[in-house]
Amino acid sequence: MSSDLNWKPYERQAPEWFRDAKFGLFFHWGPYSVPACENEWYSRNMYGKGLSQNIHHEKTYGSLHDFGYKDFYPMFTGEKFDPEEWADLVVASGAKYAGPVTEHADNFSMWNSQVNPVNSVHYGPKRDITGECVNAFRKRGIKILSTFHHQWLWGWFMSSDAEADVYHPDNAQYYWNAQPLETNRYHPYRMPDEKFNQMWLDKVNEVVDLYQPDLIYFDSRSFIIDEAYRYKMVSHYYDTCCCKDIAISYKQKDFPADIGIYDIECGRFSQAKNFPWQTDDRLEDNITWCIVQNPKYKSARSIIHQLCDVIAKNGNLLLNVGPTADGSFHPDAVKILHEIGDWLRVNGEAVYHTRPFLTAAEGPTTVSDDNYDVDKINHQVEDGLASDIKNHTFTWEDFRFTQNESAVYAITFGWPKNRKLNIKTLRTCSLGKTVSLVKLLGSDLVLDFVQTPDFLEVNLPEHPPCDHAYALKIMF
Repeated sequence: MSSDLNWKPYERQAPEWFRDAKFGLFFHWGPYSVPACENEWYSRNMYGKGLSQNIHHEKTYGSLHDFGYKDFYPMFTGEKFDPEEWADLVVASGAKYAGPVTEHADNFSMWNSQVNPVNSVHYGPKRDITGECVNAFRKRGIKILSTFHHQWLWGWFMSSDAEADVYHPDNAQYYWNAQPLETNRYHPYRMPDEKFNQMWLDKVNEVVDLYQPDLIYFDSRSFIIDEAYRYKMVSHYYDTCCCKDIAISYKQKDFPADIGIYDIECGRFSQAKNFPWQTDDRLEDNITWCIVQNPKYKSARSIIHQLCDVIAKNGNLLLNVGPTADGSFHPDAVKILHEIGDWLRVNGEAVYHTRPFLTAAEGPTTVSDDNYDVDKINHQVEDGLASDIKNHTFTWEDFRFTQNESAVYAITFGWPKNRKLNIKTLRTCSLGKTVSLVKLLGSDLVLDFVQTPDFLEVNLPEHPPCDHAYALKIMF
């Protein structure tokens, strides 16, 4: 930050609950869930003449003159939305913090807003989605997450079709005075005016005042909001929220480094960091953050492996899953989330309430730093694509380490045929400690082991106690 604003009073460490939680869920849900075509950028790309979503829109729904994005509002009924079922799913998955997307880039607020008349109480479900989730989640001890993407609204709605409904004066409240089409909207940025900055601030402050979220997540591009307004938002949240054990997560250089939690979209670090961080990623295996027709999902195994890699490096995994337009979840997504939760119920001791060990990782599979940075956004944003990292195939020779006050945990990603694990990180010459006991989480057995100057050799039982990954509890 280059201004003279004093951010120092708002510097803070990540709350302990966040460091203990490790795993969160959020839900991209809005009118874009109705067409369920390609991704949540439908609300923008439907107006781009010749784009695939535009072609689909005009073929399916008709002309942009007659059927615009606002016309999806009545179709966004959410008739199966049940916040209690959502809360049950969060608990079943093993996630410790969660929340719906509070507002995406489409100017549709998912709460009972007095600031923005275009909201889920006045349109669509005619319900306070955020408020109902907050109540249901808090009853189960789930920390509340509010995610904001509405800085993207600036320049979101535009079209080469001058007769598109986004340009009709009567529709200004829906589309925030749609911008004229520009050759390049993003770099250099056409910065928002004071009215937009104030609206951005008012929306965030309203959610803070109504729901007191434990964590506020800001999507990328927050830097386009004037620094004075970002400062006012931070000060209001940190100074007025009744719970002081709260935090902001941000991307790139959108906020000063010490006032919140650094978030990497679809990325990781190669080594542990000395600061808590977060990666937000999605269960969806399509290039989407919302439900689409014929959705594909990542496996529980890949998510569990990602989670283990991230927590060993002082990070948290925030995982997205998109509900259908009616407010239910696809059965495949539900099955996978339950499978993740089943694994965590066996191995949670190696995950929750842990901290990084002296060494984060061991093994042949390399994970590179991958930061979803501004340059990548500038390069890819016109296609609406996220910067997904490659899938890493971990093996039984790969380990991730965590620790708490009583033990060190070595998580392996496979079960060797000879049932022997050799862990170099825990050899006597590097550790300087003598191992006294080795157990396998999910089993009552005490394992045979030999600690040498070269490795800790552990003999596994005949059968694994779970699927996907296996956690050794090592005591000294």
